Amino acid sequence: MRVRSWLSRLDRRLFAAVAGAHLPGLERFVPALSRAADNSLLWAGLAGALVATGRRPLRRAATRGLLAISLASPLVNLVGKQVFGRTRPSAEGLPLERLIRRPVSASFPSGHSASAAAFATAVALEAPPAVAVPIGALAAGVCFSRVYTGVHYPGDVLAGAATGMAAGLTIRRLLPGARE
Repeated sequence: MRVRSWLSRLDRRLFAAVAGAHLPGLERFVPALSRAADNSLLWAGLAGALVATGRRPLRRAATRGLLAISLASPLVNLVGKQVFGRTRPSAEGLPLERLIRRPVSASFPSGHSASAAAFATAVALEAPPAVAVPIGALAAGVCFSRVYTGVHYPGDVLAGAATGMAAGLTIRRLLPGARE
């Protein structure tokens, strides 16, 4: 119980530090990035772009990325949030330009982070670094955005990202294929 209490305090302190940070130039960009990832639309758009290249490894990466999201999203949204039921952090004190529509679901784990990590992990296991690294950076940005906009604690994001990474690895294991 002592460890859980310590982790909870740490999570709240980290949230306060990130949510309280002022990052000039990012005040409007980060919330827009977070909104773009609503309902995995950002990842679906990127998957479409990968498919449109016509390159087989990128088409395969896109497919695996979407399959990983299809595994991670129900795990966190239909199971995790109901099991844990954590209340979302307060948005009090956040700058107005940073506020986004507050989800009504539980906070733990983060569905946005799970989908971001699932897509990025699956793509990274299939695509060349020139594609995988920017997608990974975008996924990290989405994860950060969830804390910066005040809708998740860092622990929610870490748990969601871990679930997403596991989903990406699971899809790779279920659908093996040599990386070309």
